[in-house]
Parts: sequence; structure tokens; C-alpha cells
Amino acid sequence: MTRSRSFSFTLFAIVFLLAGILSGCAVRNSAASQAAPAANPTGAGQPAAGGPSPAVPVTGGPVNPSSPVTVLETGSSLLYPLFSAWAPEIQKAYPNLTVQTASTGSGTGISQAISGVVQIGASDAYMSDSQLAKSPGIVNIPLAISAQQVNYNLSGVKSLDLSGTTLAGIYTGKIQYWDDPAIKADNPGASLPHSQIVPVHRTDGSGDTFLFTQYLSATDAGWKGIVGYNTSIAWPSVPGALGANGNSGVVQTLAQTPNSIGYVGISFLDEATSKGLGTAALKNQAGSFVMPQTANITAAAAAMVGNTPVDERASLIYAPGSDSYPIINYEYAVVQTRQASQAAASAVRTVLLWAISPNGGNSPSYLDKVHFLPLPSAVASKSQAQIDKIQ
Repeated sequence: MTRSRSFSFTLFAIVFLLAGILSGCAVRNSAASQAAPAANPTGAGQPAAGGPSPAVPVTGGPVNPSSPVTVLETGSSLLYPLFSAWAPEIQKAYPNLTVQTASTGSGTGISQAISGVVQIGASDAYMSDSQLAKSPGIVNIPLAISAQQVNYNLSGVKSLDLSGTTLAGIYTGKIQYWDDPAIKADNPGASLPHSQIVPVHRTDGSGDTFLFTQYLSATDAGWKGIVGYNTSIAWPSVPGALGANGNSGVVQTLAQTPNSIGYVGISFLDEATSKGLGTAALKNQAGSFVMPQTANITAAAAAMVGNTPVDERASLIYAPGSDSYPIINYEYAVVQTRQASQAAASAVRTVLLWAISPNGGNSPSYLDKVHFLPLPSAVASKSQAQIDKIQ
């Protein structure tokens, strides 16, 4: 089975992202040396002694609040492991600032940020034009780059290649057995059992569903025309299909269900592997079957991030290039620009500026553990500009 191994392109892509990060550091450090101290209408102090200097200086942040402030975050189960790692580190840097995080699905993250129940809604999906028209004060801010894997529980099958068209056939019920000719065509020479496939999908409003169905829409005209993509969709009726809540629920369901297949956020790769699940190589735009490895995610990011608009709502799905992994995305913070108070706005800005800083949340010490990539400097600058709008 073919795996793309282009060393030169991979090296270029990695150098591209590293150069962007280093450039971003230089720009921010230069700005910090020239900027006057920021005014602070809430009377909040500076980061505690021993904490990191603000990596991205802007008016009104980042600061350690003068009195205790709690920022509520909820949403994406893909982003949850990273926010869980960030929260205690943010409080170390800014002792009066507490971040409470919860895994509820991207759909809930978006809706609760809009309603004001939480200050930060985490989402793998960016908001649509129609959603923004109803909530014009909302911004979608990329914090990092992630990916999605397709896992399977199939005894004796150590390697599996799948195209988007084949996956669409599985999730519409057109392909019901593992030895179907379409799967055999993706895997010539493989020994596949005549066992009924159990497709697993998310039951909650999910950015992972958004990403997976975007890939199916990009690769299969029938899926695009009939089902489409969104955080929640009307799943076709398929014999034996199962639903699960959250990425952890999908992993658990797959592990307990022989002959199953499902889509899972990359931050759960280690958990899926530990449970003995296989990870499929997916067919990309160039026709290569590639795994969700760092080099392939990096190659896809290098091909796509230059298309990011000012408001940063952008699909990174189905990137060109023989090495590009086809399902990657920005992880978003969905935030109201007008917060309930100046103290709340300052706290939210502090959290997000720390998150996108290469000296803070975008450090490899956090991102590597969840298999994420940092924001290139050009994207980080756009995220900073959106964070500046929070008041």
C-alpha cells in the first residue's frame, strides 16, 4: 500500500512552519521593546514574579487580575485535552486567573459562547455566514492546528487505506462488508474479512463531524449533494450503525465493537492506539494514501494557511500536495467581542494571548502531547488582531 514519503517536500513544509514561528517571536519581542506600558482600566497588575513576560503585548492585556477572575471555557472534545493542560499553567503565570474547562462538543461551545453562558467556546468548526449574521459580535480565533484520524477495530488487519468515496459509501450504507470491492480496490492484495461494517458517528454537535463530513463532501459528489457537512447532520440509516458522545465515547465504542470504524480527533491518537485500534491512511487530493503523521499534517498546513482570511474562518480540508494529510483544521476559540465587564475582557484576552504565544500555549511542550501544530506567525498575527477586539 502506497505511503507518501517525499523527504524534500516534508522538509520544506517543516522549515516553513518553524520559520513562521521564529519570525513571529522576533516581531513580538521587537514590539514589546518599543511599546509603552498598557493602560489598565481595571487596575489589574502585571504577571506575578517568576511568570513569563507577555509574549504578545496589546492594549489591555495580558495581565494578572488584581482580584480573582474565572474564565469559563467549554466545547470541542478534540481541544479539551489541550485546554486541560493549559489551565493550570495559565494560573501559574497569572495567579488570580482561573480557567474552568469542559468537554461538551463544538456545537455546545459555539451556542454557549453566543448566549454568554461561557466566555470561550472551543470549536473545531468555524461559524457559518448565517450563524454570524445572527450573532455579529462573535469572533472565531484560531489557537492551533490539529487533525482528525479514522480508526477501526478489525482483527488481523494491521494496515488499511481508505478514500473519501469509500468512507462515504460506508456511512451511507452502500458499502456494508469489509470485503466489498470498493475497499478491496483501495487495498489491493489485502486479506479482508466478510464481516459487516459497524460505522460509528458522533451524536453530539461536533466539530469532528463537521471536519469528517467536509472531507466526504470534498471527495464524493453524492455525499455533498444529499448529506453535506455540519456539526450535526441527518445521518443516513445504516444497519448496525452506532452513535457515541465525544471523542472519548467514540474511542470506547470502537474498542468495544469488533468490525467498527469511526472518526476521532488527533488529540486522542495515543488513547486509540493504546486500545489496539488501527488508524487508516486516507486518500488525499493528489491520490496518495497518507497517515496522520506530523510531517503530513505539516505539509497540508503549509499548502493551506496562506488562504486564511482576516476573520480566519477557513477550511484546511483536502489540501493539495502528495504528502498532505487531507483532514486538518484550525482549533477555534469562539468569543464575544463585548464581554460583561472590563475585568472579564482583560482576563479573556490574557488567556487567548498566552494560548497563541510560542512562549506559552503554542509551545511544543504542550502541542506535541496532543499532536497539534503551532500557528504560523502570519496566522498568529491575525488571531492577535481578533483578540484585540475583545472589550
